[in-house]
Amino acid sequence: MIRILIADDEELIRGALVALLSLERDFDVVADVADGVSAVTAAVVHQPDVALLDLEMPELDGADAARRMLRSVATNVIIVTRHARPGTLKRALSAGARGFVPKSTPASELAKIIRSVAAGGRYIDASLATAALMEEENPLTPREADVLRLTYDGQSTKQIAKQLHVAHGTVRNHISSALSKLHAESRTAASAIARERGWI
Repeated sequence: MIRILIADDEELIRGALVALLSLERDFDVVADVADGVSAVTAAVVHQPDVALLDLEMPELDGADAARRMLRSVATNVIIVTRHARPGTLKRALSAGARGFVPKSTPASELAKIIRSVAAGGRYIDASLATAALMEEENPLTPREADVLRLTYDGQSTKQIAKQLHVAHGTVRNHISSALSKLHAESRTAASAIARERGWI
């Protein structure tokens, strides 16, 4: 039996996935939860073979939940998303996901993908893989990415300076440079752009 954890904040979709996948004779849905933090906790408790994670969830999104989960659980993560963009694909793969599929994937195809990933394979939607290859390169320096990542997490420039052990003015310089590169009007907008493109 393939033990499966499902995490999706949309109750209707989560319920449909549980019902459809439970029809497969070789699947056992051991847990279903509504947010990223609960997904990590459930993975530790249930030790699933496959964790099916929605990309956009409260608390932690699918990519961040996968990263935390894989620190302590030997599972195979598949990210499922309605907004399948090249940047999110890169974030998911860097977090350790072995599969990345749009929510438009038919249930029968999803079952095949789960079996393949559980057996050690990988699956990436072909159209997403093509788009990712054509996407522009990340223009941010590692330190600019750090600053925007912490900005995205809601930290102030003073908090960022303290966490990165740099002067407040240095953080402002990194933000100014990132704004210019991303053609953004604010640091919040810049962090959102960088997150969308998978650069932070």
